[in-house]
Amino acid sequence: MGTATLGVSIAVPEPYGSRLQELRAGFGDVAAHGIPTHVTLVPPTEVDTDRLPRIRAHLAEVALSFRPFAMRLAGTGTFRPLSPVVFVKLAEGAAGCTRLQGCVRDPEGPISRELAFPYHPHVTVAHGISEEAMDRAYSELADYTAEWLCEGFALYEQGSDGVWRKLHEYPFGTGPTGIPAQSGSPAGAAAEATGRRS
Repeated sequence: MGTATLGVSIAVPEPYGSRLQELRAGFGDVAAHGIPTHVTLVPPTEVDTDRLPRIRAHLAEVALSFRPFAMRLAGTGTFRPLSPVVFVKLAEGAAGCTRLQGCVRDPEGPISRELAFPYHPHVTVAHGISEEAMDRAYSELADYTAEWLCEGFALYEQGSDGVWRKLHEYPFGTGPTGIPAQSGSPAGAAAEATGRRS
């Protein structure tokens, strides 16, 4: 029996996902190209691989109980000085993300996980880089906006090379099937983006 490091997140669709990933790399965040742009639902969590079937079944059940909801990014925020992170703020969709992550992390479920800080949905654009570079990320993306319809989420696994790769997509119970692909992600998703944009 081995272990795997898993994460559950909502992908930021194209063209936004790749663009934010490029900007993150441009700020000097060397991990950028190994992390598809996302809103975290479950942070990196090590699990025994024999739990994977139960985790997949649980995620499918959660997804079926949800409906698509609007997501909108606007402006920047930071967790400094508590954590060296600059992010793009979620101006719409936070309530949906919060409810969704609560269901995914159900204490009675197979992927229960305590959080170090209260849940705060966001899109990281700089992490663990110099203060000057984080200041630049904060100011350069201050007017950033993007919006789409969230239609599901995905399960990811972190490889030994540190790169996060998508294992499976979980579309919500109604509405268009599938979730937005990210052409610039390490997973190399082949499907076209399906996120509806205003």
